[in-house]
Amino acid sequence: MEIKLKFLGAAQNVTGSCHMLQANGVKILIDCGFFQERQFNERNWAPFPVPPETINAVLLTHAHLDHCGLLPRLVKQGFKGKIYCTQATAEIAQIILLDSAKLQMEDAEYKKKRHKKEGRKGPHPYEPLYNTEDVEACFPLFEPVRYKQHIKINHCMDAIFCDAGHVLGSSVIKVTVKQNGDSRAVLFSGDVGRPNRPILHDPDLVNQADYILVESTYGDRVHGEAENIKGLIKDVINTTKRAGGNIIVPSFALERSQEVLYYINQLLLDNEISRLTVFLDSPMASKITKVFRRHKELYDSEMTELVKNHESPFEFEGLKMAGTSDESKAINHVKGTIMVIAGSGMCTGGRIKHHLVNNISKPENTIMFVGYQAMGTLGRRIVDGEEEVRILGNMYKVRAKVVRIHGFSAHADKEELLHWLSGLKNPPRKVFVVHGEVESAKHFAEFLNEKTGWSVAVPDYQDEVILD
Repeated sequence: MEIKLKFLGAAQNVTGSCHMLQANGVKILIDCGFFQERQFNERNWAPFPVPPETINAVLLTHAHLDHCGLLPRLVKQGFKGKIYCTQATAEIAQIILLDSAKLQMEDAEYKKKRHKKEGRKGPHPYEPLYNTEDVEACFPLFEPVRYKQHIKINHCMDAIFCDAGHVLGSSVIKVTVKQNGDSRAVLFSGDVGRPNRPILHDPDLVNQADYILVESTYGDRVHGEAENIKGLIKDVINTTKRAGGNIIVPSFALERSQEVLYYINQLLLDNEISRLTVFLDSPMASKITKVFRRHKELYDSEMTELVKNHESPFEFEGLKMAGTSDESKAINHVKGTIMVIAGSGMCTGGRIKHHLVNNISKPENTIMFVGYQAMGTLGRRIVDGEEEVRILGNMYKVRAKVVRIHGFSAHADKEELLHWLSGLKNPPRKVFVVHGEVESAKHFAEFLNEKTGWSVAVPDYQDEVILD
């Protein structure tokens, strides 16, 4: 039996998740993600490493852009197979991809005007990677699956999706390859969530796999004692309110924005903060929140109880959805302390850039980061303490208070990843550590080898291995 595994993204870096599994002339991709680190941006524009028309299917772990963001480009270049994922992932991915296309089209036009004014040219034609028509061409290819349902992909491969506990609808995927009466199981972690997080169930444990691809976003650290997220947000709100400033929250539209609303709602229900106007300034986050409302079957017991008691965190006094760009701009004229939750979560695009322009240089304001900031992103430069940053073509002094709440992470740390892997009854033949910056991935590989004695490797971009 010969199975080939090729690492087409998220190998010694965090974003661009994409892995190809090949056996008996059949090729499938697990994820097809967008590269978000500035230094890897060219990979988004390069011809796809594998002819898209030769790929039989895509298995999608979840709807974050770094896992699904290049699907429209794949389809545009010739892919015609099915895209397997949970129903919630299918719904959210369609929202996120449409938003991605819209932002790319807007950014391309903005850069065209700016570069013309500055008398220079960019590295690419002033056009997006894909447009809304390219995204819509993907929709008929989505094939929803249920958790724990066995899916026959083709004559030699089947798959099962389990709850990853990372974001709504997220999956750990086990692909079983069968040949001549023999079989090999390859487990793809996607992004593994953390236990005891609000809204969602804990990650499912998987008891058997021959080969494993495991993420390592936080593979070099332990989150430590569970942060009192509610208390930290309370302090940020009260401190900023006393200073007469605003709270600007760069946040991913999927899961993170909903979690922030969850904690704000808890603080209001417990009378720990006074009434606060909260703007969810993201049409995408607003649409995704509606998906959350539709999929109550994915809630954990605590969230289910809240909904039963009509205390949904997605509907509370003071919460306002800013849909249009005019509504977004009007936020700048609101008097008194407000909280603005907007994307993108790493400040790489979207409405958050405009809110940063208006708030980052005022010392009474607070920029509250609630998510991972990849190397090379604007968000990373801000949290790393740069005194001046470039936003929308201009330089701005960072005078606002910068707060980072680590406890929000939806990624398991190294101990939690080890616990997730402890579900295996027998040692795997090999573990490949992916989806982490170089030091994080290598640290976790050494940690895992030391704790288990398993064979562990850290593949590089476009490495190919034979799984016997």
